[in-house]
Amino acid sequence: MTQTNAYGQPVGDPVPGWTPRPLPQRVTLHGRFARLEKLDPARHAAELWCSNRTLPDGRNFTYLPIEPFASEADYTAWLTGFTALPDPLVYAIVDQATGRAVGIASYLRIDPANGCIEVGHLNFSPLLQRKPAATEAMYLMLRHAFDDLGYRRYEWKCDALNAPSRAAALRLGFTFEGIFRQAVVTKGRNRDTAWYAIIDQDWPALRARFEQWLQPGNFRADGQQINRL
Repeated sequence: MTQTNAYGQPVGDPVPGWTPRPLPQRVTLHGRFARLEKLDPARHAAELWCSNRTLPDGRNFTYLPIEPFASEADYTAWLTGFTALPDPLVYAIVDQATGRAVGIASYLRIDPANGCIEVGHLNFSPLLQRKPAATEAMYLMLRHAFDDLGYRRYEWKCDALNAPSRAAALRLGFTFEGIFRQAVVTKGRNRDTAWYAIIDQDWPALRARFEQWLQPGNFRADGQQINRL
């Protein structure tokens, strides 16, 4: 039943006991396949550079606001500036089996007052793409945002032309919310932005689905999944 205020106008449901959420801290998130730790260029830049160089044609940068880097030194300098601010809060995704940094993810547009947080700046090297560690990394960030920090909305935004990112959002349980037309100009080109989100009401069922998928019995000896997420 729609609620109304004293003037008879429709209003949203109350949020009893709501208080601003804490900012995410630079804690390490541990999983079986992946570990997320604060990205430290001194520790991670060389490994990330080498991991991305396994696909040297630069296609991973198509939908990022940056271009491929000419050298490891340039990449390290960019990471140093990128990780200096509290927002985005940038993580290195480390493969637990090898101890090697193989990707980047971050929390950004962090809004404690409204309990809204976004995942983005995703750059998965070929050593992480389509691996269980990639899915687990996204689960660990979701779990931390909802269960540890108490956020109520978790967003995913991407270039509307980025079909792999849009498919990934749906696979992970995000709901498509629409296209923001002509949202930004990036690399001299227009970008329409596709918006997706998970809210706290969605999370319990999604968490159960992730945890079932991540069970050891769902993977063959070669690491391939038996049942899809």
